[in-house]
Amino acid sequence: MSEAKKSQLATFGGGCFWCTEAVFKELKGVISVKPGYCGGHTKNPTYREVCNGTTGHAEVIQIKYDPSVVEFEKLLQVFFETHDPTTLNRQGNDVGTQYRSVVFYHNDEQGTKAKDIIQRLDKAKAYSSPIVTQVEKLDKFYEAEDYHRDYFSTNPNQPYCAGVIRPKVEKFRKVFKEDLKKEK
Repeated sequence: MSEAKKSQLATFGGGCFWCTEAVFKELKGVISVKPGYCGGHTKNPTYREVCNGTTGHAEVIQIKYDPSVVEFEKLLQVFFETHDPTTLNRQGNDVGTQYRSVVFYHNDEQGTKAKDIIQRLDKAKAYSSPIVTQVEKLDKFYEAEDYHRDYFSTNPNQPYCAGVIRPKVEKFRKVFKEDLKKEK
């Protein structure tokens, strides 16, 4: 079976896409991660437009993954564990609707699973506040400009990368050590 036939897509917004891309790139079963924009009204938005908060788009990542290696539920688990799904339109110092917590589902099964995990986490009081993550059907994914790809790995000493992304990636590595890609 070819990679194209067995791979699936998942699209998440969990704040800055540099952070979420860096985390998911290290997860076993993830084939690729693309930063981009979803959920707004502007066609072909630019980073500057999205950052201004006027497009309605969220910064997202689109994950291509092998479901025989990593299930969608594991992707959701990593997503909810690596950002704060209880803050509306905010992740740390990143504030605005472009940083909202959102799952853009590609099919009804993904939408149902996302809503189910939110319900379970809220019922278990996994967080001190209710989850505000939106669950929306994917309409259109706009890939971000090339310089956003692999941002953390190509700019590790940039202050945002060193101060915000690196601690998030290190936490991910500790919590999900059994799920990391093996080094080549």
